[in-house]
Amino acid sequence: MVTCNPSRTPIDTESKLGLEGVLVQDPTLYRSLAGGLQYLTFTRPDLSYAVQQICLYMHDPREPHFAALKRILPYVRGTVDFGLQLYVSATTSLVGYTDADWAGYPSIHRSTSEIVWIHNLLRELHSPLLTAILVYCDNVSVVYMSANPVQHQRTKHIEIDIHFVRDMITTGHVRVLHVPSHFQYADIFTKGLPTTLFEDFCSSLSVRPPPAQTTRAY
Repeated sequence: MVTCNPSRTPIDTESKLGLEGVLVQDPTLYRSLAGGLQYLTFTRPDLSYAVQQICLYMHDPREPHFAALKRILPYVRGTVDFGLQLYVSATTSLVGYTDADWAGYPSIHRSTSEIVWIHNLLRELHSPLLTAILVYCDNVSVVYMSANPVQHQRTKHIEIDIHFVRDMITTGHVRVLHVPSHFQYADIFTKGLPTTLFEDFCSSLSVRPPPAQTTRAY
């Protein structure tokens, strides 16, 4: 497929893989290609989700799985000079959250618990935080619940979590804010994305061609 037409994304967002389909004639080839792509993800994290999907079926590959694998290769062909570009940063982050999806209250509870621990630690070190720590969530319902924890059938199992987070918000330690899906950069690792969004997230991962070479001065 060296001469294939390049593709802008490694996965077809319209189709879903399953267990159906005709067995591939050469499963060894399938596994070899999938294994090679796995190694490539070390420096090409933009391939992670697509490769993870085809690796789910290495034990029993079917033709739809092979088609999905071959869908990755035109993308690699069009981005063969891409790599993970790392740069030195002058700033250091105290704590960061990279949950793929903050869709449930247990995730908010876990993050808030970590925030409270850091908050108390800094206070013991005589460096208290003077502002609320922001917790971002892409689920509008969860944001509403954090501000107005109305109990109903669907939230009975997380009642304690709701009150804990609500107490932290009331005391001013935490603020829960909504973040739109197009700012959920970790989605590139968990789902197929439209072309524009995929390319934006690739840029956020620093997956790009190497910088232009310049003549060294002596």
